[in-house]
Amino acid sequence: MTYRAPVRDLTFTLEAVAGMVDVAATGAFTDYDAEVAQAILEAAGQFSEEVLAPLNRVGDQKGSTYANGAVTAAPGFPDAYRQFAAGGWTGLSSSVEAGGQGLPKAIELAAYETVHAANMAFGLCPMLSLAAIEALEQVGTEDQKAKYLTKLVSGEWTGAMVLTEPGAGSDLGALSATATPNGDGTYALNGQKIFITWGDHDATDNIVHLVLARLPDAPPGPKGISLFLTPKFAVKDDGSLGDRNAFRPVGVEHKLGIHASPTCVMSYEGATAELVGQPNQGLAHMFVMMNAARLAVGVEGVGIAERAYQHALAYALERRQGRSIWTGEASAPIFDHPDVRRMLGVMKAKISAARAICLSTGVAADLARHAATEAERRKWKSREDLFTPIAKAWSTDVGCEVASLGVQVHGGMGFIEETGAAQYYRDARIAPIYEGTNGIQAMDLVGRKLSMEGGEAAKTLISDMKATLADLSRLYAGKPVERFATAIEAVEDATLWLLDRKADPNAAADVLAAADAYLKLLGDVIGGWMLAKGALAAKTRLDAGDGDPIWLQGKLDLYELYAANVLGHVSSRLAAVGQGGDLLKRMTVEALAG
Repeated sequence: MTYRAPVRDLTFTLEAVAGMVDVAATGAFTDYDAEVAQAILEAAGQFSEEVLAPLNRVGDQKGSTYANGAVTAAPGFPDAYRQFAAGGWTGLSSSVEAGGQGLPKAIELAAYETVHAANMAFGLCPMLSLAAIEALEQVGTEDQKAKYLTKLVSGEWTGAMVLTEPGAGSDLGALSATATPNGDGTYALNGQKIFITWGDHDATDNIVHLVLARLPDAPPGPKGISLFLTPKFAVKDDGSLGDRNAFRPVGVEHKLGIHASPTCVMSYEGATAELVGQPNQGLAHMFVMMNAARLAVGVEGVGIAERAYQHALAYALERRQGRSIWTGEASAPIFDHPDVRRMLGVMKAKISAARAICLSTGVAADLARHAATEAERRKWKSREDLFTPIAKAWSTDVGCEVASLGVQVHGGMGFIEETGAAQYYRDARIAPIYEGTNGIQAMDLVGRKLSMEGGEAAKTLISDMKATLADLSRLYAGKPVERFATAIEAVEDATLWLLDRKADPNAAADVLAAADAYLKLLGDVIGGWMLAKGALAAKTRLDAGDGDPIWLQGKLDLYELYAANVLGHVSSRLAAVGQGGDLLKRMTVEALAG
């Protein structure tokens, strides 16, 4: 089944739900308007459909390969990457000064959804370059920007984010890689890193690694980490490439999915590097990259979910079995079986919700930088910070859930590799692990983001959702409105309970025990809010006769389906939030081992 970029859904979400009109109103993006956005999304969709999607299957089957200290990309990937870079897709939101197009971040995210949907393993390569670009733009020196940033923005080179070590996974404070001064302003990097996505390949002439390591006099733990830049090939003053640097891949991981994305074990053996930002501030600098990557991984979850959904829908329309409950047709498409249609409807609703959450986070990021007043910028920065762990975790969980439902729609054929449904399931499974597991995102949400300014960001969000609730009664009667009202009340109760527990120094375990359930509750309810806003916008267009009435009516029905199948279960989320740390403490090894 071929992939079709959901340009109409992307455009509607940006305009009617995420709030791109507010971004345009800042005047910060002089070359941006609705026509430009439409053209970008159509072009991105066309490239993803025609160039990237056809490589997805061969990439899964052939994968990237390692031999003699070098990685070879999957067949067709280097040429596709060069076309991607030539099209300007690596610099959509980068500064004009660095050679980028200076467009809103939200537009870049929307365009990249089509890339991840078409070929998730491919999309990981430029995604990490975007994170490296963000770090260099914020903390790089002018010389580093001149030498490396422009090449990353143009796509001539790619970037890699190099954190994890065999003995230090998510606990970056335990890493042991070292950077010793060479006496000329450079450093010698030594150590081994694992799980380095696209750490080596043959698609570009150079790869810029941003590496966490320790200086000789660094304090222990996370406060002693610095960030270093080390290119695969030295870069001369005139921009030409010099000698090969002293680091190399020593193997690639054999993974459940994303076989075409080389996940490298890297060895640094006195590699020449330069400091990025301030000494011992590497973790803060790396979080610039990581937060950008977390939002991008959320979009990745949306993309793989969309691809799995399209595949399942096509199969449901083609596969015939049983009698239609609605038409009486014998040997009807399985699309006419209520359970299959329910699965497809829930898949579509959750994708739409996750897409809106991610793009709304992108809009918040744009407004945090470009809103008219300092107060507005602070407000939107708080919204961005609050939404980022939700966008990453909730959306990647949706990716896994939708891909699993896609297999289920196929029935036994979904468990057969030849149908293709299994690949999406396998590929999707890494996203909840990437860039800090979803459990870490939940801990970040309740540990840091929730209590910002006394919980003001969460309280403002609740107020905004209540404002939408007040408008919703003109579209629906009864349960669809009641369920949203109950859902908002559950979020408010959980938020106030957590803020109260956070104020008690003896209740830390209660807060951490609640983290996962609170993030999922918030994601479920924000997703419903997004679909409610979409339904309101669709109703306005319907009344004005503006657009396809069947498609617009679908937006109203999608909210109602979501309210029944997702918002209807918020009580269980709320119960899990309040389970308490003592209960988990009692789950000893003896209790769990049986």
